[in-house]
Amino acid sequence: SSRMAQQDGNDTEPIPAFHSQVPAGPLPATLSPETFTDVVVQNAYALAARVKKVLYQQPCYCHCDRSQGHGSLLDCFAGKHAAECGVCIREGLYSYEQTRKGKNPAQIREGIEGGEWRNVDLTKYQTLLPSAKPAK
Repeated sequence: SSRMAQQDGNDTEPIPAFHSQVPAGPLPATLSPETFTDVVVQNAYALAARVKKVLYQQPCYCHCDRSQGHGSLLDCFAGKHAAECGVCIREGLYSYEQTRKGKNPAQIREGIEGGEWRNVDLTKYQTLLPSAKPAK
């Protein structure tokens, strides 16, 4: 973890909680995008639902593992927490985008640990994606 230490100058910063493998059973459901009114949040929850196994294997750098008892980034989307947190939203969208590019969960985790989620362009998500629209 020396890479992390060099980046933020704080070598005591542990990586937040995540799971290194997907469980055998079902994963918790993410909340329905229709729960929310903000379009970026709706899109983030819609896309999170598609990459639950990936989110389950990611840490969340808003440190909700400490404040909320979360075990991974998926927990943020299983409740309303991500809707109120720009870190969670960006990490979730980053995970989705990188999955689409063919990255595996371990590679995505490396990117999240390196802070690459900060580069997610939220303007791309200001229009409701077809997948986030309520079913007719």
